[in-house]
Amino acid sequence: MPDAASTAQLISVAENLLLQLPTAAKAADDEPAARAETPPQGYWRRWSEDAPAVDAAPDATAQDATPGEPVPTSASASTGSSPTPATADNVPLPPLGTGEEPPYRVLIVEDDRAQAMFAEGVLNGAGIEAVVAAESRDVLDMMERVKPDLVLMDLHMPGMSGTELTTMIRAHESFLHTPIVFLTGDPDPEKQYEVLEVGADDFLQKPIRPRHLIAAIESRVKRARALGKQRMTEASRHPATGLMARPVLLQQLSTALPVNAGGVYFLEIEGTSTLRERFGYAALERLMTEAGRRLGALAGAHPATRLNDHSFLIYTPNLEDLALDRQARVWRDGLSQKPFDVDGHSIKLRVTVGYTALRHGFTDAGSALEAAEQASRHARSQALGIFAYEPPNHGQTSDLSDYLRDALADDRFELIYQPIVAVAGGDEAQYQTLLRMQAADGTLHNAAEIVPAAEQAGMIHDIDRWVLERALDVLQQRRAQSRPVRLFVPQSSRTLARDAYAEWLASAIAVRGLEGPSLVIDIRLADALIHAVTLKSFCDQLVPVGVQFCLSQYEHSPDADSLLTQLPLGYIRLSARYAHADGGALRDAMRTSIDRAHRQGLQVIGHSVEDPQAAATLWMSGIDFIQGNLVQQAASELDFDFKNAVL
Repeated sequence: MPDAASTAQLISVAENLLLQLPTAAKAADDEPAARAETPPQGYWRRWSEDAPAVDAAPDATAQDATPGEPVPTSASASTGSSPTPATADNVPLPPLGTGEEPPYRVLIVEDDRAQAMFAEGVLNGAGIEAVVAAESRDVLDMMERVKPDLVLMDLHMPGMSGTELTTMIRAHESFLHTPIVFLTGDPDPEKQYEVLEVGADDFLQKPIRPRHLIAAIESRVKRARALGKQRMTEASRHPATGLMARPVLLQQLSTALPVNAGGVYFLEIEGTSTLRERFGYAALERLMTEAGRRLGALAGAHPATRLNDHSFLIYTPNLEDLALDRQARVWRDGLSQKPFDVDGHSIKLRVTVGYTALRHGFTDAGSALEAAEQASRHARSQALGIFAYEPPNHGQTSDLSDYLRDALADDRFELIYQPIVAVAGGDEAQYQTLLRMQAADGTLHNAAEIVPAAEQAGMIHDIDRWVLERALDVLQQRRAQSRPVRLFVPQSSRTLARDAYAEWLASAIAVRGLEGPSLVIDIRLADALIHAVTLKSFCDQLVPVGVQFCLSQYEHSPDADSLLTQLPLGYIRLSARYAHADGGALRDAMRTSIDRAHRQGLQVIGHSVEDPQAAATLWMSGIDFIQGNLVQQAASELDFDFKNAVL
């Protein structure tokens, strides 16, 4: 590579040559005029490591060169062979940069091909990746794909002005801080001010020397990257505690997996409901902030984050297995032994710690977090408040796994449907999907038998996806028949915790052209209590798509009630126990649950309604929907008459 002095010398020669091109073109009457901005073939490669020797310049050019400067010669001239034309196949890409800093990337928006080629050549020659968009309508798509550091734009584009295009770019949050620089020959200051007002960063006036263009772009990109890093640093840390943002930590963990060392710790502060009732939410939040600050000091260089109102996560990369339990005691004692001050009261916290070693073969952050969260649930019943995750014995489940896999391959799974009817009447069709599997001997197994076996065998992900694909196909068919339906589809929290599952589901809904509200994901309460954090992340990704969520088998408890505010639910399905609540505490608990759900804006489904007395009890307690054999038994067809249903 040439040194800085040689590079500057080459730029000066190139500028002089380019500025003389119009004069040379006018002197040649028998040749068409050439644009001064059009670089010679292969011009952008002149500073690449594999750049060919420059062709020998004409005598006039040699005379115009600065005295004492060597005039470059080409290998093709000395051998008499003509240079190979530059094509997409034989011209190497611009340099991709070295080290951790990627090369600068610029999107050139220019409809004039010669102008675009000139800017592209100059930037590529300086080691800057340049991509050209000739049409205004292509700019946003290209920005999504290329993620440029800077947009270099012409002020006047056919079909859309620079003002309109700048406004469109700034409307996208991803490009809110991307520098936009206009390269234009329009001297009208009013036009320039107009574009600056809607978000442009600067103007460069044509004609411009290549080195001035390069310097202007490099300085702006350098500042933009520095500011971007600063914003990322600020966004990745909680301002009060210094703890890492949850998505950042989970991304770090996901990138590192799979690994053979290290651990993940799930810390839970117990008794937060009591503290909130006694001191209020604001005081509890101050307490949790102080606990987070102390935990951050204990964690040191280990990434740590706050997961929700009362739990924290710590990732300890490269920590050996023998040290995991000792470290769990450090986290527990550091938070629980020294009291906190809450409005003048000295409070000691009880902390439980569940953890998992990462050597168990986790391939994504969701699975590791699920294991640590499950261990934390077990830690609540331990005297020490600490529990280590142990994976199931796969040797004992291999036969069961083969059995379920064969059932999937032989298409022995099926869905049946049970209607969910509004107590106030209405003709909106909605059903819960129920899974059945036919054994080789003809025996029919229901979901209560299949799901635990599938979880034990590690097959629940495959079965859940099969169920969801069949449900989406049914929704698509009914939509095509102009007979829309809403389906409540049960899914395991273990499946929903998988990293790419939300993205796959959103894509599957879009491909089929479905409306999100036609699908309701059904989540069991027992699962949700264990996997609340990962479920929250899954739900947040699908709420914008329109997918709704139902918490099933619901029973009143402080932990269960907290889920009503943690998760973006639309429905709860009551436990079957409430359908037989003849009186006393159980009926009071049911009414409390229904009232609390309604205050949260949720609709309540009464489940397992087998007789009129149960239906009357639920109806008088204020439920919104009834489901059970009293209405109709589950069947393979979706033919229930909702319009004329009488309860």
